[in-house]
Amino acid sequence: MSDNRILGVVVEHDQGNIKPVSLEVLAAARKLADQISGKVIALCCSHSKDLNPESFIKHGADEVRFLIHPDLQNYIHENYSSVLLQQHEKSPFDFLFMPASNNGKELSAVLSAQLGVGVATDCISLSVNGEGDVEAVRPVSSGKAHSTISFSGNRPYIVSLRPNVFRSPQTERQGDIVEEEIQLPEFSKRARELVKQVGSKMDITEARIVVSGGLGMQGPENFGLLEELADVLNGAVGASRPVVDNGWREYSNQVGQTGRTVSPDLYIACGISGAVQHLAGMSSSRCIVAINSDPNAAIFSVADYGIVGDALKVVPALTREFKKILAS
Repeated sequence: MSDNRILGVVVEHDQGNIKPVSLEVLAAARKLADQISGKVIALCCSHSKDLNPESFIKHGADEVRFLIHPDLQNYIHENYSSVLLQQHEKSPFDFLFMPASNNGKELSAVLSAQLGVGVATDCISLSVNGEGDVEAVRPVSSGKAHSTISFSGNRPYIVSLRPNVFRSPQTERQGDIVEEEIQLPEFSKRARELVKQVGSKMDITEARIVVSGGLGMQGPENFGLLEELADVLNGAVGASRPVVDNGWREYSNQVGQTGRTVSPDLYIACGISGAVQHLAGMSSSRCIVAINSDPNAAIFSVADYGIVGDALKVVPALTREFKKILAS
């Protein structure tokens, strides 16, 4: 294989744990690289080399590049963008891929502005057309249509990929591991600590199971039932916009057109009527289970499975049954 094009992949990690969505992005970059004779480089900004490089290689990296500095223990976009700009100046990238997570969306926008290049966000498909050009597909109009994007002009072409879309099994491969001590600008000395408000245990856009609640939960105190179910299933808790507007949950939990877009394996909608604005944020879920006391609720029109009943009674019953099944 001739390494004609360089595909950089920005790895996300949290407290020393690799985020699964980064492995998905590596797998997508690998698949694309095989079609365009490309080389995939995993770019890991960190304070140490503690992360497992073999996992990056098995998911598609030809080279794992650890970019080391004490102030890179946590994500701060000024530091990450400085590191990536340095790397691009030394050995230019043709493509720069990253997750369409909160951090990835911020970082892609910052790099786009600093480099004067375009960015394709929240893409759900990558392909090579008949002329050998790379194309990306992203949802538009609240998921009602798809836009196909082609790339031209200055490089790198920056692309963020939607979580839970590009999963692929790991394979035994060989790759290079490089460690590089890097320098950061003066700013890093003034922003060494990241303080973040913690809601659910994981970002709902990255969770493979999301348990969401609407006004049918009848009050903020009842969201503990959803938290318990989510804990059993190793998932995250979401919410409809009316719930967030009422102050029952934080905005980071909101699913819908004006909130977050999720694509989990399982989406459990509890006491959610199914307004079109909410459906725009979760209709791409692989399996949707709806729980609502109104048999005519719009949510049932998109559900794979429906339960007509009071969510306050159904959810605890589900939690008990899942505990029994998972314990056996």
